[in-house]
Amino acid sequence: MKTKLSLLSAIMLSSSLLIAPSISYAKLPVAVDGQQLPTLAPMLEKVTPGVVSIQVSGAKEVRRRVDPFDFFFGNPQQRQPQSQKQPFNGLGSGVIINADEGYVVTNNHVIQDAEKIIITLEDGREYEAKLIGTDQEADIALLQIKAENLTALKLADSDKLRVGDFSVAIGNPFGLSHTVTSGIVSALGRSGLNIEGFEDFIQTDAAINQGNSGGALVNLNGELIGINTAILGASGGNVGIGFSIPSNMMKNLVDQIIEHGEVRRGSLGIEGRTLDAGIAKAQDIDLKQGAYVFKVVDDSAAAEAGIQAGDVIVSIDKADVHSFPELRSKVATLGEGKTVKLGIYRDGKVKSVKVTLRGNTVASAAADKMHPRLQGALLEATKDNTGIVVKEIQDRSPAARVGLEEGDIIMQVNRKRVTTINELARAIDDINGNIVLGVKRGDNSIFVLIQ
Repeated sequence: MKTKLSLLSAIMLSSSLLIAPSISYAKLPVAVDGQQLPTLAPMLEKVTPGVVSIQVSGAKEVRRRVDPFDFFFGNPQQRQPQSQKQPFNGLGSGVIINADEGYVVTNNHVIQDAEKIIITLEDGREYEAKLIGTDQEADIALLQIKAENLTALKLADSDKLRVGDFSVAIGNPFGLSHTVTSGIVSALGRSGLNIEGFEDFIQTDAAINQGNSGGALVNLNGELIGINTAILGASGGNVGIGFSIPSNMMKNLVDQIIEHGEVRRGSLGIEGRTLDAGIAKAQDIDLKQGAYVFKVVDDSAAAEAGIQAGDVIVSIDKADVHSFPELRSKVATLGEGKTVKLGIYRDGKVKSVKVTLRGNTVASAAADKMHPRLQGALLEATKDNTGIVVKEIQDRSPAARVGLEEGDIIMQVNRKRVTTINELARAIDDINGNIVLGVKRGDNSIFVLIQ
């Protein structure tokens, strides 16, 4: 400890000598030669009232196993759902985005299954919140409280962020309300983390811990640049790798929830992948990043705009596109009916193309959001809404172990017909016991049991 203190004193001493030799070395001065030293305090005094603590309580259904033999051949009572309710409490954070309406945004996972949501303001006032709407795939929830004299955070344009920009996280980690940590933007457009269905994260090294979810990530002007959502760490604690939903993405989703009561995803109607060195070399593409298009769906928004297979989408509304998942997330969260400008690389040149997004009639979703035993399966609704296709399945995943295979078409849930992703999700959510999927595999019909 003595060695560390000596080293710290030496650093402070050398810094003070460089700035002003006459300053006392006992403590860091507030000002040097009339110039104040940098501090976040003035900004935080304005911003922290716009960040809230969230407490939730409720009861979750705990499913009990039923013998497959009893389910198929036992009496009706044995086939009834076997479950019990287990009380739970949770903590999280939220951000006031509209003071007049009392709108508070947080993560869906913070309030999921909650029967009661209590919001505590910085000044200690408490309010029970009303849930306005959620987007489970993007992990966003919109709440509302009836309160006066609220402080809302101003939204920054997250598309203008750069790696290296300073970032400040404010939230309620471990119940320690209005905890502030700082860092930088470590990366942009992070995806492929299997955290959410639509991933386009800001990565930051500002400390984010349990309870920070739903809190604010702001810039040095005190403007909201992101909603803190997840961390990457084996112990569940901070290791300097945190992820936030960009403010622009959040705003697009919240605007749709307010207007429609739900999120209506936009769709280009393309299939593709992230441009890599192999594709670039094979196709003689002089680019290092972008979304490579290998298929355009007939009669889609992309087809109408003249986008072709082999094109590389490099920007959307002048914001760079780094990967295909990033493009997918931006398009989906913008919503149907929105017109965007895409930067298209073709034949060595980049040109601008206007595209009006259509509704996402062929929706896709990571199945682990519906049930943990379906983890590893990517589902996609058929174009004619006759079922849900298992588009991809990871080897040795829970979904593979229950017996699902790539190409399977899910037609029923416990003998109830399902035709869309949403119907499948609702049907599974309504079941407290074992789940039996009616699946079409080639010319055969089979049953897949999920316990």
